[in-house]
Formats: sequence, structure tokens, C-alpha cells
Amino acid sequence: MDDTAKENAEFPAAAGILLGLGLGGFFDGIVLHQVLQWHHMLSSAGFPPDSLENLKLNTFFDGLFHVGTYVFVVLGLIVLWRRGRRRPLLWSAKLIAGTFLIGFGGFNLIESTVNHQILGLHHVNETVPRDQWVYWDTGFLLWGALMLIAGWVLYRSGKRDLSR
Repeated sequence: MDDTAKENAEFPAAAGILLGLGLGGFFDGIVLHQVLQWHHMLSSAGFPPDSLENLKLNTFFDGLFHVGTYVFVVLGLIVLWRRGRRRPLLWSAKLIAGTFLIGFGGFNLIESTVNHQILGLHHVNETVPRDQWVYWDTGFLLWGALMLIAGWVLYRSGKRDLSR
């Protein structure tokens, strides 16, 4: 395959990153908000889930959050479908896993920086004593950074494999 054909068949990294962003959001919302119930969208912004009214408000904003993550997944699928139906794609497990990790890690870094650090809307684990929240928030940031780095390494490795 010549260089032009390879370029046209290149895996759409944007699709994997969008899917990773959405899956990162779903993990956060489903596991941390719903299953573990460590926090809700506004639980540190003056609306702790200690009353039915506050719980309803938090549940509504948790739902809006899920709508946003759903949009990322739909956009990722659209990008993948549009690129894949026009021409065959060169892809590998490393490319898809790498871009998913870039998106998932990017989600953690952005969401944590904005919602936990800047706006203080909620923190990762609000079930532990308040003085320990910073450790959970820092761990979430580090987890996101490690996923982003691992994703980038996998993605670059996958690109190198395909260029051979």
C-alpha cells in the first residue's frame, strides 16, 4: 500500500478519543455516583444528598452529566462509522485501546480539574473524612494522567506497527 492509501486508511483517532471520553464519563457516573454513591454532581456545591430535595437535584444533574457522556459516545461512533464506510481502515488493538485510554484519561483530568479543583462541585470520595478528600482527588488526577500517558504510548506503538 502506498503512502497516500495508508494516509486515507488511517485509523480515526478522534473516534477512539471521543469513545474514551464517553466511557470515562459513564464509569464516573455509574460507578462513583450510582453504585458506590461517593458523590453526586452538586454534592459539595451546597447540595449534599441529605434531603430528598437535594437528592432529586443531584440526580437530575447526574442525568445531565450522563447525557453529555452519551453524546461523546454517539459522536465517536458517528466518526468511526463515517470514516469506515468510505474506505477500509488500518487499525489495531493498540490504536483503539490507546485512543480509548487517551479519551478516558483526558476525561478524568478535565473533569477532575474543573469539577473537583476549580468549581468544587464535588469530590471523588465524599464518604471519607473531609481532610482525606484531597488524596482521593489527587489519586483520580494521577489515574487520569497515567491512562493518558499509557494511551499515548500504545497509540504511538500501534502507528509504528502499521507503518512497517
